[in-house]
Amino acid sequence: MKNDTDLPQSVTILEHVQKPTKQRFFVLGILFVSLSIIYLDRVNISIIAANTHFLNEMHLNDKPILVGLLMSLFLASYGIANVFLSPLGDYIGPRRAMLIAYVVISLSLLIGGLSSFFAILLGTRILLGIGEGLYYPMQNTIIKNWFPSGERGRANTAWILGQSLAPALAMPLYTWIIAEHSWRHTFYFSFSLTLLPIVLIYFFTSNFPQENKYVNVLELQKINKSTTEEVLHKNSSEKISVVERAKVYLCNSNFWILLAVFSSNSMLSWGVVTWLPTYLNTERGFSWANVGWMSALPFIFGLLFKVLAGFIVDKTDRKGMVMFVSAMLCAASILTGVNISNNFFAAIVISFGIGASSMQLPCVFTLLQSMVPAEAMSSAAGALNGMAVGFGALSPVLIGFILSVTHNFYFVMYILIGIVVIGGLFSLLFSRDRSRLLN
Repeated sequence: MKNDTDLPQSVTILEHVQKPTKQRFFVLGILFVSLSIIYLDRVNISIIAANTHFLNEMHLNDKPILVGLLMSLFLASYGIANVFLSPLGDYIGPRRAMLIAYVVISLSLLIGGLSSFFAILLGTRILLGIGEGLYYPMQNTIIKNWFPSGERGRANTAWILGQSLAPALAMPLYTWIIAEHSWRHTFYFSFSLTLLPIVLIYFFTSNFPQENKYVNVLELQKINKSTTEEVLHKNSSEKISVVERAKVYLCNSNFWILLAVFSSNSMLSWGVVTWLPTYLNTERGFSWANVGWMSALPFIFGLLFKVLAGFIVDKTDRKGMVMFVSAMLCAASILTGVNISNNFFAAIVISFGIGASSMQLPCVFTLLQSMVPAEAMSSAAGALNGMAVGFGALSPVLIGFILSVTHNFYFVMYILIGIVVIGGLFSLLFSRDRSRLLN
């Protein structure tokens, strides 16, 4: 029989042997999967827009402005939803908001595949924008709640990688699906994938780590957020009005500088996502079979650059300089690529430049998370992403208008270069770490 004096020693030994759980990384994996599927849903339009059967069926031949409208309307509704629906995450919690968002996304894809009229298809793109606009800011809140500041650069990189990996896979995949079946099957395929995140988010995520049954005390200590602190954040967030939340970030000059950088990146990204397959097919002469693979190149380069940016940010904290170098490398590469006559090498150089711009994204969200307190995180992320995407929404339809007038992409590329350079100059204002936690 053991003495009572042996009990404290046993407890001490047990605490010593026990290791911290790593549930935060599993949650991060769920965020990665969820965002990847969302980006699969977005880019099918860019491949479909270059498909003759789709254009004939929807009566869109020689109507580039209407084609651009498919992406621009999605982006407009996405941006508005980011701004006006993101506060839901601060009230009902990011987990519940993500579940609601994914249900809306699933419905939009199912209806999109069944659409026989262009107007209905436009409506599904608006619905998709609303769902994704509600979803996207919630990931920032989850990262803020689950990861200590020293891990956020790499954590943001990890889930943002889905923005590059998914389109890289989607471009050749959707090209194959359309060739073997039809453009409608890209919607059905995307719809089936959306069921997975709904299950993962429902059963394995929570708003805060201390609410998750798979997290032990040692992991909570690793995260460096006590239960008491999080409860205080949670309770205080219920008392703060929408106006007071908005003041936290809208009255901060750093927020607007960050918006300028992010907006330039958004205009480049959405212009490329929408029109790159068409550019490769019509301007560079790539066959339909090769368009999908070549369109994937910017996203493959982007994946590598995002990983690099995440490590640099956590090791050096030079977010502003990383964003500046990213913009200049992007502009120089696109300028070089459009003036190369060899189509293959031109596509590689342009893709390299577009990929380089991806280095800005981990920096943007890490900066935002450092300057905004937890109780306003969903609102701030929604406002930043929504307004940036609002500018991005101009890009597809603007490019469509320019193409309808000039009938070539040369002028388009120079406009995109100018936009990237402007964003890069704004990023220099963060070179001395202007970000400060707002009280």
